[in-house]
Amino acid sequence: MRPAPKTLMPVVAVVVALVLLAVAVVLFLAPRTRDAAPGADEASRPSWAPPAGSPPRTMNPFDGVSVVTLVDPTWLDETAKATGIPRRALAAYAGATVVKEDHRPDCHLDWTTLAAIGAVESDHGRHGGSTVNDAGDVEPPIYGRDLDGEGVALIPDSDGGEIDEDAEGDRAVGPMQFIPESWRNWHVDGNADGVQDPQNIDDAVMAAGNYLCRASSAFDTEEGWRAGVMAYNSDPDYVGTVAAYAVRFAEAAAASATTPSP
Repeated sequence: MRPAPKTLMPVVAVVVALVLLAVAVVLFLAPRTRDAAPGADEASRPSWAPPAGSPPRTMNPFDGVSVVTLVDPTWLDETAKATGIPRRALAAYAGATVVKEDHRPDCHLDWTTLAAIGAVESDHGRHGGSTVNDAGDVEPPIYGRDLDGEGVALIPDSDGGEIDEDAEGDRAVGPMQFIPESWRNWHVDGNADGVQDPQNIDDAVMAAGNYLCRASSAFDTEEGWRAGVMAYNSDPDYVGTVAAYAVRFAEAAAASATTPSP
């Protein structure tokens, strides 16, 4: 076979680079280090997580209202205690679900799935000793490892360090671990403070909900749920771990709801 004409080589190189970048965006919304869901070895992990049910509302969502004001405080207290999810993070997961119920009812995204992704990605904003303050900001900010091609995808710097504070390469950021390119595409103000910040759990979770409902419109089915989560990260181990967390959260919340108060 004759070598390709030299004039085609730059075109081929550009196409290959774009394909690699597209794959990286899908596979590396988040860093790949994570803990397995408690008590869920690979063989026993569920294949998906059916919806746990809608959290009770305080109001319907509308522009200018923070997601954290949308869910009943008593439900948040009881569910946080039952599941071990920090209440402030749970308010973001549940509030974002309420928004999606109104704006994308066909999606059927459940709060347990958002919470499970948050657990895997950053331990609900607590990775590396970080905490989530009352405003939803992660302190100190969370940054993933440099995506330098060493055991991870190679993603060249795309933001000059503006989002990930690294001008030499890209890193995933915040409690839901968006890479800079993904955050530029999905940025949103989830708590109505006028700022769109991937290091704020309300903004990050709302952006994740928007992304997931774009990836799949049927989280109430196994096929749709798996398609949505795999769009966030296609690693089968990741999908199984998210499913295990989501099912555990749903079971704990259901047990709490049926247990009489002392």
